[in-house]
Amino acid sequence: MTGRLVRVLVVDDQELVRTGLRGILRERYGFAVVGELADGTDVLDVAARVRPDVVVMDVRMPGMDGVTATRALTRAEDAPPVLVLTTFDEEEILAGSIRAGASGFLLKGAPAEDLQRAVRTLADGGAWLDPTITGRVLSTYREGAPPVRPGAQVGLLTPREKDVLALVGAGLSNAEIAAHLFLGEGTVKTHIGHIFTKLGLRDRAGAVVFAFDHGLVRPGDPHDRRG
Repeated sequence: MTGRLVRVLVVDDQELVRTGLRGILRERYGFAVVGELADGTDVLDVAARVRPDVVVMDVRMPGMDGVTATRALTRAEDAPPVLVLTTFDEEEILAGSIRAGASGFLLKGAPAEDLQRAVRTLADGGAWLDPTITGRVLSTYREGAPPVRPGAQVGLLTPREKDVLALVGAGLSNAEIAAHLFLGEGTVKTHIGHIFTKLGLRDRAGAVVFAFDHGLVRPGDPHDRRG
């Protein structure tokens, strides 16, 4: 395997699950599991030491649960993005994870390829919503998020910014957006910064919600990486 490995910190209380994640996120696929924890108690210290690109976080754990650990991580300087592993019946935990600042949500039992894609997307600065729970995540985000700035509308964006926002909503990473639009990755980051400023958006999850709410992307669109 050539190129930089995506460094991953795995936080899950079940040893069998951690073993499975190690098998999926191994060097031959472009990943390196640089640390493992059975709960979130030491996540700040370990993350500071091993410097992961992404933290894969379970939510139901003894000691410090995943929501609390995610909140602590996202408040830290230079915090790595958090991919939350969830199940169908964890509505309250899902809402808590969104409010805590998680960047991605993946159902336990998802195909290995989806986990790999989700981790890569977060490492590249993107957001990931499991297609099975996209609607629930969007609804929950709307309930807990600050209101979009009055007057924020698609018409404020340039045509290129609309293109970028649509691809953000479809789940593409900055690198993938750059390749699709034949732009430099730095240019994509600049466009995203302008989009956030013009629309008063707080984070990438908010951009995904805005893109869905304003018809820039729909589940099943050709570029939707979650479908």
